[in-house]
Amino acid sequence: MSDQYLGESVKKLGFGLMRLPRTGKEIDIGQVKTMVDLFMAAGGTYFDTAWAYRGSEEAIREALVKRYPRGSFTLATKNAAWVGCKTREDAIAQFETSLERSGAGYFDFYLLHNLGETRTRFFEEFGLWDYFLEKKKEGKIRHLGFSFHSTPDELEAILQAHPEAEFVQLQINYADWESPAIRSRENYEVARRYHKPVVIMEPVKGGMLANPPESVKKVFDEADPDASYASWAIRFAASLPGILTVLSGMSSVEQMQDNLSFMEHFKPLSEEERGVVRRAQEELAKIPLIPCTTCNYCAKVCPKEIGISGTFTAMNLLTLYRNKASAKHQEEWLVGGHGRKPASECVKCGKCETVCPQHIEIRKELERSAAALNEG
Repeated sequence: MSDQYLGESVKKLGFGLMRLPRTGKEIDIGQVKTMVDLFMAAGGTYFDTAWAYRGSEEAIREALVKRYPRGSFTLATKNAAWVGCKTREDAIAQFETSLERSGAGYFDFYLLHNLGETRTRFFEEFGLWDYFLEKKKEGKIRHLGFSFHSTPDELEAILQAHPEAEFVQLQINYADWESPAIRSRENYEVARRYHKPVVIMEPVKGGMLANPPESVKKVFDEADPDASYASWAIRFAASLPGILTVLSGMSSVEQMQDNLSFMEHFKPLSEEERGVVRRAQEELAKIPLIPCTTCNYCAKVCPKEIGISGTFTAMNLLTLYRNKASAKHQEEWLVGGHGRKPASECVKCGKCETVCPQHIEIRKELERSAAALNEG
C-alpha cells in the first residue's frame, strides 16, 4: 500500500541504510544486493542514507544505482553541516561528496540532518537552505526537507522560518509516543499542523522493540503468537495519517524478509490491534524509571556541567531493554556529544535537587546510573 505525497507514490516501508550488514568492518555488499533485490521485487522504492553513514552511500551505488534504472527508485541522503564544517564550502562539499559516492545523479529527497539544539545554526549561518533550493532548481534535488530529534517548540520554529521544507523526518514509535525525552506524539502533531508529510525513523527504536520487555512480549504473544514484535512496532508507525514512509534499518536478509511479510501488502492496525498496542504501552509505563522530563533546570545550576538528563535517559533505556551497548551509545551522544561531563564527575553539591520539578534524588540516581552504565 502506498499514498501520494509530494507527487511521489512511495510504499509504506522504506529501506533505512544506517545499519547495513557488515563482514568485519566492511559492508557485506553481496548481502545488501540480495536485500535490495527482495525490496525492489516487493515494490519498495524508498532508500534512505546519509553522508555520515560510513560506507552506506558507496554501498547503495553498487547494490542499487548500478543495477536498477534510475527512475525505478527514490534515494534520500542527508547533509550534516554540524559535523566538522568550519565554512560554507565545507558543508557544500558534503553534498558534492554524496553525489559522487552514490553515483545517483540527483537525490529524490535531500535532508538537512538532525536539526535542533545547537545544530540548526550551522545551516542558517552557512546559507544552506538557499543553496539547496538552488540545487533543486538545477534538478539535483527533487524534494527538500530535514530530520529532527528535539523539542516540539524548536520544530515549530523551524517550520515557521522555513515553509520551503517539504517534509520532515521524525523519530516515532509506540515506546516513545508519550516519552518526555523524545516527545514523538507532540512532534508528529506539529508536523501535521503544518501539513508536512512525515518520514518515520526509529520505528523499532534501533532494534530494541524487536526484543521488548517480557511484559510487553506477553501482550503481543497473547494477541497474535505468529506476529514478530517488530511487526507491531512498524505497523503502529505506518498506520498514522500523513506518513510518507516508515524507515526500517534492516541489517540482514532475514530482517528484510520479516519486514516484507507484513509490509508488502500493508494493512493499517485495526481498532482491536490499536488496543493491543495501547496495552503494550501501559505495560512499558509500569516499569519503574527515573521520572526525568529533560527540562534541564538542573543543568543550569550544576557547577560541574554534568550531563544529568542525558545520563538518566541512557539509564532508563538500560532499565527497559537491558541493552548495554545502546544505552552507552545514548549516554555518549547525550552527554559527551552535547559537551557535558559524565556522572562520575558529580561532586554531590545538591544544587540540582533544589530546582528539580520532579523532586528526583539526583545525586543518588547519578551514582546508581554511573555504576550500572559502566559496570563490566
